[in-house]
Amino acid sequence: MTTPSRFAALAALSASGLLGAAAAFAQQPATSPSLPTAAPAAARPASCPAILRQTFKRLQDDAPQDLCQYAGKVVLVVNTASYCGFTKQYEGLEALHAKYADKGLVVLGFPSNDFGKQEPGSSKEIADFCYNTYGVKFPMFAKTVVSGGSPNALYADLIKATGKAPAWNFHKYLIGRDGKVIESFPSKVTPQDKQLVGAIEKALAG
Repeated sequence: MTTPSRFAALAALSASGLLGAAAAFAQQPATSPSLPTAAPAAARPASCPAILRQTFKRLQDDAPQDLCQYAGKVVLVVNTASYCGFTKQYEGLEALHAKYADKGLVVLGFPSNDFGKQEPGSSKEIADFCYNTYGVKFPMFAKTVVSGGSPNALYADLIKATGKAPAWNFHKYLIGRDGKVIESFPSKVTPQDKQLVGAIEKALAG
């Protein structure tokens, strides 16, 4: 088409109101309106036990973590602190996690400043300490409240199930594959204690 004839055609389109419609159509995204722009959030599996239907922020980056990802595993929940006489238990907890992870155990650490103000640091400071000092690789979550009148939702359920609240740092709760709380262990029970190891092995075999 020659230039004059192009101008004539455009003028005709403009006069008829079609040019504006064509331009608007050209600016629309190419995606089909029948397709969703983003996938919907994955629903929690029906097999996830009630006690794990909770979300907590990951220690190192505050990314929300759905505990349902641990459904079907044996879970050892521990409230931790960086400046406690029991802090060296981090090493034993990591050893437990490494030894039994392939069989279905996961250790979950919840730093807390509830007892003796022995976890005063920021999330980054706690994460750096755990990894650099004890090589901790098991999942850790943001600092939280685990005792008193307003423990976090997971600890409220653990306390209700066992009738025992943490009395100090490194209290431990063992949850079976079915989501039922098996037992709680006071701080003095170390990760290598036969009582705890025996309970974990029995839960893994069940």
